[in-house]
Amino acid sequence: MARISALHLLTIFIFFSIITTQVTYGDEEFQFVKAINPTALKMKQEKLSHFRFYWHDILSGTTPTSVRVVAPPKTASFTGFGAVNMIDNPLTLGPNLSSKVVGRAQGFYASASQEEVGLLMTMNFAFTEGKYNGSTITVLGRNPVFNKVREMPVIGGSGDFRFSRGYAQATTYFFDPKSGDAVVEYNVFVMHY
Repeated sequence: MARISALHLLTIFIFFSIITTQVTYGDEEFQFVKAINPTALKMKQEKLSHFRFYWHDILSGTTPTSVRVVAPPKTASFTGFGAVNMIDNPLTLGPNLSSKVVGRAQGFYASASQEEVGLLMTMNFAFTEGKYNGSTITVLGRNPVFNKVREMPVIGGSGDFRFSRGYAQATTYFFDPKSGDAVVEYNVFVMHY
């Protein structure tokens, strides 16, 4: 049986000491990661909330809320593959733009399919009214726009929606093929603290 020398033990001890040592600068101590108790973040019991609002994608007029920032190549398919739009779309309680605005959808969508009109949606629902004013819900997912109902994951949020998860269902309420303007009903189901 091989014997472990004192030099080997010392080397192993120094190695593990180096990788587990906290770095100290002056009076401050830094760690890469440490476990915390969820109650320290004042996390209450998780609850499920359902939000229903209308998303207004306005490409026409003098103040559009959706602006194309990347045009598809001239050789693109009928799907507009490669096009990218930045959005700052109003979210309203009802389907009419004159309805009460409860937030903004801010982000972008891109044509990400060569076979169908399928968008990559990346947006924050930034709420401006009521209890959730200042909080956001983040959605990132695939939106095959001609499907009756599309489902995209909620991947997080901020403010009251820290650590949130869930899904958003989108249903087209109105679409004008000439202008490209659309109104989409969103039903968002979110687990949050």
